Amino acid sequence: MENQAQNKPFVAVNSQYVKDLSFENPDSPASFTAIQSPPKIDLALDVKAKNIDGDNYEVVLKVSCKATHEQTTLFVAELEYAGLFTVKDFADEGQKEQILLIYCPSILFPFARRIIADTTRDGGYQPLMINPVDFATLYIHQKQQAEASKK
Repeated sequence: MENQAQNKPFVAVNSQYVKDLSFENPDSPASFTAIQSPPKIDLALDVKAKNIDGDNYEVVLKVSCKATHEQTTLFVAELEYAGLFTVKDFADEGQKEQILLIYCPSILFPFARRIIADTTRDGGYQPLMINPVDFATLYIHQKQQAEASKK
């Protein structure tokens, strides 16, 4: 009985941290007076996971944001927000991969979203509130791209 309990799939968040954070405000202060309409926001997300040792994995959520108005770059924000997770006793490697690339970034996302919002606000702009992300769709898209690049 005790052996069965030990073999149940298990996920734990050991820590979360900012791995890298960058904010550029290249056209300030002119950018604060020249804007008459909302800026165009380009947003990119990426998720990577790597084994640290044994059952411990680092999952990194990378968020890149660029705001432009006409030809002017207003700001560029880049964040790598990471978590150290213990993921063990998953018999199926595909299921473990989905935990690492869907479930874990879903835990990290609200914290990364807040950091980006605070950083853009502290940079003098309205807080950039990133819409919720469907990490399952992102995972499927990355898998399709990886398969297409093999061909």
